Amino acid sequence: MSRPPFEIAGTRVAAGTTDVVNLPVSILPDHTPVHMSVKVHHGKRPGPTMFVSAAVHGDEVIGVEIVRRLLRAPQLSSLRGTLLVVPVVNSFGFLNRSRYLPDRRDLNRCFPGTPSGSLGSRLAHLFLHEIVMRCDFGIDLHSAAIHRTNLPQCRITPGDKITAKMARDFGAPVILNSPLRDGSLRGEAAARGTPVLLYEAGEGLRFDEFAVRAGVAGILRVLRAQDMLPAKGIAKSKSSSLICKGSHWLRAPAGGLLRTFRDTGEVVEKGDVLAAISDPFGHVEVELKAPAAGILIGRAILPVVNEGDAVFHLAELGPRADEDTVEDMTAQLEADPIFDEDEII
Repeated sequence: MSRPPFEIAGTRVAAGTTDVVNLPVSILPDHTPVHMSVKVHHGKRPGPTMFVSAAVHGDEVIGVEIVRRLLRAPQLSSLRGTLLVVPVVNSFGFLNRSRYLPDRRDLNRCFPGTPSGSLGSRLAHLFLHEIVMRCDFGIDLHSAAIHRTNLPQCRITPGDKITAKMARDFGAPVILNSPLRDGSLRGEAAARGTPVLLYEAGEGLRFDEFAVRAGVAGILRVLRAQDMLPAKGIAKSKSSSLICKGSHWLRAPAGGLLRTFRDTGEVVEKGDVLAAISDPFGHVEVELKAPAAGILIGRAILPVVNEGDAVFHLAELGPRADEDTVEDMTAQLEADPIFDEDEII
Protein backbone atom coordinates (compact mmCIF):
# COMPACT_ATOMS: atom_id res chain seq x y z
CA MET A 1 0.00 0.00 0.00
CA SER A 2 1.20 3.52 -0.75
CA ARG A 3 2.15 5.77 2.12
CA PRO A 4 -0.58 8.22 3.22
CA PRO A 5 -0.11 11.88 2.30
CA PHE A 6 1.24 14.39 4.81
CA GLU A 7 -1.37 16.98 5.75
CA ILE A 8 -0.51 20.49 6.90
CA ALA A 9 -2.63 23.66 6.88
CA GLY A 10 -5.24 22.04 4.62
CA THR A 11 -2.64 20.88 2.07
CA ARG A 12 -2.06 17.21 1.33
CA VAL A 13 1.46 16.31 0.18
CA ALA A 14 1.52 12.90 -1.53
CA ALA A 15 4.23 10.37 -0.74
CA GLY A 16 7.27 10.82 -2.96
CA THR A 17 6.54 14.50 -3.65
CA THR A 18 7.45 17.93 -2.30
CA ASP A 19 5.46 21.10 -1.83
CA VAL A 20 5.78 24.56 -0.29
CA VAL A 21 3.01 25.33 2.17
CA ASN A 22 2.36 28.85 3.45
CA LEU A 23 1.11 29.08 7.03
CA PRO A 24 -0.72 32.42 7.62
CA VAL A 25 0.94 34.46 10.37
CA SER A 26 -0.33 38.03 10.25
CA ILE A 27 -1.17 41.01 8.06
CA LEU A 28 1.12 44.04 8.05
CA PRO A 29 -0.27 47.55 8.63
CA ASP A 30 -0.22 48.15 4.84
CA HIS A 31 -2.38 45.02 4.36
CA THR A 32 0.50 42.82 3.13
CA PRO A 33 -0.04 39.23 4.30
CA VAL A 34 2.80 37.49 6.16
CA HIS A 35 3.29 33.73 5.99
CA MET A 36 5.61 31.15 7.45
CA SER A 37 6.64 29.05 4.47
CA VAL A 38 7.61 25.40 4.92
CA LYS A 39 9.02 23.04 2.31
CA VAL A 40 7.60 19.55 2.83
CA HIS A 41 9.58 16.56 1.55
CA HIS A 42 7.32 13.54 2.02
CA GLY A 43 9.28 10.41 1.17
CA LYS A 44 7.85 7.39 -0.59
CA ARG A 45 8.91 5.10 2.23
CA PRO A 46 8.04 5.47 5.92
CA GLY A 47 10.47 6.87 8.45
CA PRO A 48 10.84 9.61 11.07
CA THR A 49 9.61 13.16 10.70
CA MET A 50 12.26 15.84 11.16
CA PHE A 51 12.32 19.63 10.89
CA VAL A 52 15.11 22.05 10.02
CA SER A 53 14.53 25.71 10.87
CA ALA A 54 16.46 28.93 10.39
CA ALA A 55 16.13 32.65 11.17
CA VAL A 56 14.28 32.35 14.46
CA HIS A 57 16.39 35.46 14.96
CA GLY A 58 15.86 37.55 11.85
CA ASP A 59 19.49 38.60 11.40
CA GLU A 60 20.83 35.03 11.44
CA VAL A 61 20.92 34.73 7.66
CA ILE A 62 23.58 32.04 7.55
CA GLY A 63 20.95 29.43 8.45
CA VAL A 64 18.86 30.50 5.46
CA GLU A 65 21.81 29.83 3.15
CA ILE A 66 22.37 26.43 4.80
CA VAL A 67 18.73 25.58 4.15
CA ARG A 68 18.94 26.73 0.53
CA ARG A 69 21.88 24.43 -0.14
CA LEU A 70 20.30 21.57 1.80
CA LEU A 71 17.19 21.70 -0.39
CA ARG A 72 19.40 21.36 -3.49
CA ALA A 73 21.07 18.19 -2.20
CA PRO A 74 20.35 15.32 -4.60
CA GLN A 75 20.24 12.87 -1.70
CA LEU A 76 16.80 14.20 -0.69
CA SER A 77 15.25 12.39 -3.67
CA SER A 78 15.83 9.14 -1.72
CA LEU A 79 14.33 10.42 1.54
CA ARG A 80 12.62 8.05 3.95
CA GLY A 81 10.07 9.64 6.24
CA THR A 82 9.24 13.34 6.12
CA LEU A 83 11.40 16.45 6.25
CA LEU A 84 9.91 19.85 7.09
CA VAL A 85 12.16 22.79 6.25
CA VAL A 86 11.42 26.37 7.36
CA PRO A 87 14.03 28.75 5.90
CA VAL A 88 12.72 31.85 7.72
CA VAL A 89 10.76 31.53 10.96
CA ASN A 90 10.91 35.22 11.91
CA SER A 91 9.98 36.97 8.65
CA PHE A 92 9.55 40.32 10.41
CA GLY A 93 13.13 40.39 11.68
CA PHE A 94 14.50 38.91 8.45
CA LEU A 95 13.00 41.65 6.30
CA ASN A 96 14.15 44.36 8.71
CA ARG A 97 17.63 42.82 9.11
CA SER A 98 16.91 42.69 12.82
CA ARG A 99 17.35 39.97 15.42
CA TYR A 100 14.02 40.88 16.98
CA LEU A 101 10.34 41.23 16.20
CA PRO A 102 8.82 44.69 15.53
CA ASP A 103 7.95 45.08 19.23
CA ARG A 104 11.59 44.29 20.17
CA ARG A 105 10.70 40.88 21.58
CA ASP A 106 13.09 37.96 21.11
CA LEU A 107 11.12 35.15 19.44
CA ASN A 108 13.36 32.59 21.10
CA ARG A 109 12.06 33.71 24.49
CA CYS A 110 8.36 33.57 23.50
CA PHE A 111 7.74 29.80 23.55
CA PRO A 112 5.32 28.08 24.00
CA GLY A 113 3.28 31.13 23.04
CA THR A 114 -0.47 31.52 22.74
CA PRO A 115 -2.79 32.10 19.76
CA SER A 116 -4.10 35.34 21.33
CA GLY A 117 -0.92 36.86 22.80
CA SER A 118 1.69 39.24 21.41
CA LEU A 119 2.96 38.90 17.85
CA GLY A 120 5.92 36.86 19.11
CA SER A 121 3.66 34.68 21.23
CA ARG A 122 1.38 33.95 18.27
CA LEU A 123 4.29 33.19 15.96
CA ALA A 124 5.88 30.89 18.55
CA HIS A 125 2.58 29.05 19.07
CA LEU A 126 2.12 28.56 15.32
CA PHE A 127 5.65 27.26 14.76
CA LEU A 128 5.54 25.00 17.81
CA HIS A 129 2.24 23.33 16.98
CA GLU A 130 2.29 23.25 13.17
CA ILE A 131 5.94 22.22 12.78
CA VAL A 132 7.82 21.20 15.92
CA MET A 133 5.21 19.04 17.62
CA ARG A 134 4.59 17.09 14.42
CA CYS A 135 8.21 15.96 14.32
CA ASP A 136 10.25 13.29 16.08
CA PHE A 137 13.27 15.61 16.29
CA GLY A 138 14.70 18.73 14.69
CA ILE A 139 17.70 20.96 14.02
CA ASP A 140 17.51 24.71 14.67
CA LEU A 141 20.12 26.87 12.93
CA HIS A 142 21.58 29.98 14.55
CA SER A 143 24.55 32.34 14.36
CA ALA A 144 26.21 34.79 16.71
CA ALA A 145 24.61 38.17 17.18
CA ILE A 146 25.69 41.06 14.97
CA HIS A 147 29.34 42.13 15.43
CA ARG A 148 30.32 38.69 16.79
CA THR A 149 31.19 35.40 15.14
CA ASN A 150 30.93 31.79 16.30
CA LEU A 151 32.98 28.74 15.48
CA PRO A 152 30.60 26.05 14.12
CA GLN A 153 29.29 24.22 17.17
CA CYS A 154 26.40 22.04 18.29
CA ARG A 155 24.78 22.85 21.62
CA ILE A 156 23.14 20.10 23.64
CA THR A 157 21.38 19.79 26.96
CA PRO A 158 23.56 18.21 29.68
CA GLY A 159 22.50 14.60 30.19
CA ASP A 160 20.37 14.43 27.02
CA LYS A 161 21.56 11.28 25.23
CA ILE A 162 19.44 11.84 22.12
CA THR A 163 20.77 15.28 21.21
CA ALA A 164 24.27 14.14 22.25
CA LYS A 165 24.12 11.41 19.62
CA MET A 166 22.69 13.81 17.05
CA ALA A 167 25.58 16.18 17.77
CA ARG A 168 28.15 13.41 17.32
CA ASP A 169 26.50 12.41 14.05
CA PHE A 170 26.44 16.07 12.92
CA GLY A 171 30.20 16.35 13.30
CA ALA A 172 30.70 20.07 14.01
CA PRO A 173 34.12 21.04 15.41
CA VAL A 174 32.71 21.56 18.91
CA ILE A 175 29.89 20.07 21.00
CA LEU A 176 29.02 22.35 23.90
CA ASN A 177 26.86 21.47 26.90
CA SER A 178 24.42 24.35 27.21
CA PRO A 179 21.55 24.51 29.75
CA LEU A 180 18.01 25.11 28.51
CA ARG A 181 16.57 28.60 28.79
CA ASP A 182 13.03 29.53 29.73
CA GLY A 183 10.97 30.54 26.73
CA SER A 184 13.36 29.04 24.17
CA LEU A 185 12.33 26.74 21.34
CA ARG A 186 14.81 24.11 22.47
CA GLY A 187 13.58 24.21 26.06
CA GLU A 188 9.89 24.01 25.20
CA ALA A 189 10.40 21.25 22.63
CA ALA A 190 12.41 19.22 25.15
CA ALA A 191 9.63 19.58 27.73
CA ARG A 192 7.19 18.17 25.18
CA GLY A 193 9.42 15.26 24.15
CA THR A 194 10.86 16.56 20.86
CA PRO A 195 14.68 16.70 20.92
CA VAL A 196 16.10 19.75 19.12
CA LEU A 197 19.76 20.09 18.21
CA LEU A 198 21.04 23.67 18.11
CA TYR A 199 23.69 24.56 15.51
CA GLU A 200 25.55 27.85 16.09
CA ALA A 201 27.95 29.20 13.47
CA GLY A 202 29.12 32.41 11.86
CA GLU A 203 27.98 35.99 12.31
CA GLY A 204 24.70 37.89 12.14
CA LEU A 205 23.90 39.40 8.72
CA ARG A 206 26.92 37.68 7.14
CA PHE A 207 27.73 34.46 5.30
CA ASP A 208 30.68 32.24 6.22
CA GLU A 209 31.65 29.48 3.79
CA PHE A 210 33.11 27.09 6.36
CA ALA A 211 30.09 27.50 8.62
CA VAL A 212 27.67 26.92 5.73
CA ARG A 213 29.46 23.80 4.55
CA ALA A 214 29.69 22.41 8.06
CA GLY A 215 25.97 23.01 8.52
CA VAL A 216 24.85 21.32 5.30
CA ALA A 217 27.17 18.34 5.81
CA GLY A 218 26.07 17.98 9.42
CA ILE A 219 22.35 17.93 8.62
CA LEU A 220 22.87 15.31 5.92
CA ARG A 221 24.86 13.19 8.39
CA VAL A 222 22.05 13.37 10.95
CA LEU A 223 19.52 12.36 8.29
CA ARG A 224 21.76 9.46 7.34
CA ALA A 225 22.23 8.36 10.95
CA GLN A 226 18.43 8.30 11.40
CA ASP A 227 18.15 6.06 8.31
CA MET A 228 16.29 8.80 6.44
CA LEU A 229 18.92 8.97 3.68
CA PRO A 230 21.24 6.39 2.06
CA ALA A 231 24.94 6.58 2.87
CA LYS A 232 26.06 7.25 -0.71
CA GLY A 233 27.54 10.72 -1.12
CA ILE A 234 27.45 11.57 2.60
CA ALA A 235 30.92 11.39 4.12
CA LYS A 236 31.40 10.76 7.81
CA SER A 237 33.48 13.32 9.66
CA LYS A 238 37.12 12.22 9.75
CA SER A 239 37.64 13.91 13.12
CA SER A 240 35.58 13.60 16.27
CA SER A 241 34.01 16.76 17.67
CA LEU A 242 35.68 18.38 20.65
CA ILE A 243 33.47 17.95 23.72
CA CYS A 244 33.22 21.04 25.92
CA LYS A 245 31.56 20.87 29.33
CA GLY A 246 31.03 24.59 29.65
CA SER A 247 32.09 28.03 28.49
CA HIS A 248 32.25 31.66 29.50
CA TRP A 249 32.91 35.04 27.92
CA LEU A 250 36.11 36.97 28.55
CA ARG A 251 35.31 40.66 28.83
CA ALA A 252 37.26 43.80 28.01
CA PRO A 253 39.12 45.07 31.10
CA ALA A 254 39.04 48.59 29.66
CA GLY A 255 37.51 50.55 26.82
CA GLY A 256 39.47 51.47 23.70
CA LEU A 257 40.80 50.03 20.45
CA LEU A 258 40.79 46.23 20.34
CA ARG A 259 43.55 44.29 18.58
CA THR A 260 42.91 40.53 18.58
CA PHE A 261 45.81 38.08 18.22
CA ARG A 262 43.88 34.81 18.26
CA ASP A 263 40.92 33.55 16.24
CA THR A 264 37.99 31.18 16.73
CA GLY A 265 38.98 27.53 16.59
CA GLU A 266 42.35 28.10 18.24
CA VAL A 267 43.28 26.13 21.32
CA VAL A 268 44.91 28.35 23.95
CA GLU A 269 46.72 27.79 27.23
CA LYS A 270 46.37 29.65 30.51
CA GLY A 271 48.21 32.96 30.31
CA ASP A 272 48.21 33.24 26.51
CA VAL A 273 47.72 36.83 25.32
CA LEU A 274 44.53 36.91 23.25
CA ALA A 275 44.17 40.63 22.59
CA ALA A 276 45.32 44.09 23.57
CA ILE A 277 43.19 47.16 24.23
CA SER A 278 44.67 50.64 23.88
CA ASP A 279 43.39 54.17 24.25
CA PRO A 280 43.41 56.26 21.03
CA PHE A 281 46.59 58.10 22.10
CA GLY A 282 48.48 54.87 22.77
CA HIS A 283 49.29 55.99 26.32
CA VAL A 284 47.66 52.97 28.00
CA GLU A 285 47.57 49.38 26.77
CA VAL A 286 45.94 46.48 28.59
CA GLU A 287 46.39 42.83 27.63
CA LEU A 288 43.57 40.30 27.72
CA LYS A 289 44.96 36.90 28.74
CA ALA A 290 43.36 33.47 28.81
CA PRO A 291 42.42 32.67 32.43
CA ALA A 292 42.45 28.95 31.65
CA ALA A 293 43.17 26.52 28.84
CA GLY A 294 40.43 25.95 26.27
CA ILE A 295 39.25 26.57 22.72
CA LEU A 296 37.98 29.89 21.40
CA ILE A 297 34.45 29.28 20.08
CA GLY A 298 33.40 32.90 19.56
CA ARG A 299 34.77 36.42 19.45
CA ALA A 300 33.88 40.05 18.88
CA ILE A 301 34.78 41.44 15.46
CA LEU A 302 34.48 45.19 16.06
CA PRO A 303 37.80 46.91 16.86
CA VAL A 304 36.21 49.36 19.31
CA VAL A 305 35.07 48.12 22.73
CA ASN A 306 33.69 49.47 25.98
CA GLU A 307 34.85 48.22 29.33
CA GLY A 308 32.96 44.99 30.06
CA ASP A 309 32.18 44.12 26.44
CA ALA A 310 32.36 40.41 25.58
CA VAL A 311 35.52 39.81 23.54
CA PHE A 312 36.26 36.06 23.46
CA HIS A 313 34.06 33.04 24.17
CA LEU A 314 36.28 30.42 25.79
CA ALA A 315 35.11 26.80 26.11
CA GLU A 316 36.59 24.20 28.44
CA LEU A 317 38.07 21.24 26.56
CA GLY A 318 37.72 17.60 27.52
CA PRO A 319 40.74 15.41 28.27
CA ARG A 320 41.10 14.07 24.71
CA ALA A 321 41.17 17.31 22.80
CA ASP A 322 42.94 17.30 19.44
CA GLU A 323 44.26 20.70 18.40
CA ASP A 324 44.09 19.70 14.71
CA THR A 325 40.34 18.95 14.76
CA VAL A 326 39.21 22.24 13.20
CA GLU A 327 41.91 22.18 10.51
CA ASP A 328 41.09 18.57 9.63
CA MET A 329 37.38 19.31 9.34
CA THR A 330 38.04 22.39 7.21
CA ALA A 331 40.17 20.36 4.81
CA GLN A 332 37.51 17.66 4.56
CA LEU A 333 34.71 20.13 3.84
CA GLU A 334 36.78 21.92 1.21
CA ALA A 335 37.32 18.60 -0.59
CA ASP A 336 33.75 17.31 -0.22
CA PRO A 337 32.14 16.79 -3.67
CA ILE A 338 28.64 17.80 -2.45
CA PHE A 339 29.76 21.44 -2.54
CA ASP A 340 29.92 22.31 -6.22
CA GLU A 341 28.83 25.93 -6.02
CA ASP A 342 31.00 29.01 -6.12
CA GLU A 343 32.46 29.76 -2.74
CA ILE A 344 30.95 32.65 -0.83
CA ILE A 345 33.43 35.48 -0.25
